[in-house]
Amino acid sequence: MSKPTEAFPLSWPMGWKRTPAWERSRAKFGKRTFVDRGINADGQQMGRHAKGQLSIGQGTERVLKVLEQMGYNQSVVISSNLMLRNDGLPRSGQRAPDDPGVAVYWGTGRQARCIAVDRYDRVADNLAAIAATLEAMRAIERHGGAAILDRAFTGFTALPSPEQPWQVLGLATSKPTREEIDEAYRKLAMQHHPDRGGDPQAMARINAARDDLYGRLCPT
Repeated sequence: MSKPTEAFPLSWPMGWKRTPAWERSRAKFGKRTFVDRGINADGQQMGRHAKGQLSIGQGTERVLKVLEQMGYNQSVVISSNLMLRNDGLPRSGQRAPDDPGVAVYWGTGRQARCIAVDRYDRVADNLAAIAATLEAMRAIERHGGAAILDRAFTGFTALPSPEQPWQVLGLATSKPTREEIDEAYRKLAMQHHPDRGGDPQAMARINAARDDLYGRLCPT
């Protein structure tokens, strides 16, 4: 990738369309587990297989497994709005984020790729959707379609992540206070305001970043 991609917060790839919240749906991904009903009179185990909701850990495992099978066991970044474990992967057992989107980046240099999904209302299910997409592409490769697979993957080239508003203002955190936003904005405005000989486009970019951060502090 041309520059490091953040695992947290969500780093959505440039040019990929977002799914509005009201269009997201509940997925049918899940993990089958055996519900033990004990032993019957004939000494046979009783029970049934039930399908439960997929967990964050299970969704992450699916993505990593198929990428490893495709030969990508390094340079994998799973980006979402979930806090991270010590190993940099999404942590289970936390409150579901308002934005359940997931973007997976893998490979380096000219082979850098990404897939992003936000059509489902759970992070785990969007992870599972990415894994299913990768598995389908892997099936093409297994059946001798290496050239077709390579052409298909050109649509998943990892472009630079869009610049975040807090980065535009030179802030060190993605969740600054209003005071931090104002201070950073004043410093940049003194340098780039057109009345001081600055670039109008640069000032417009700074204004947009400030307004975006204000909106996150006081959503309407």
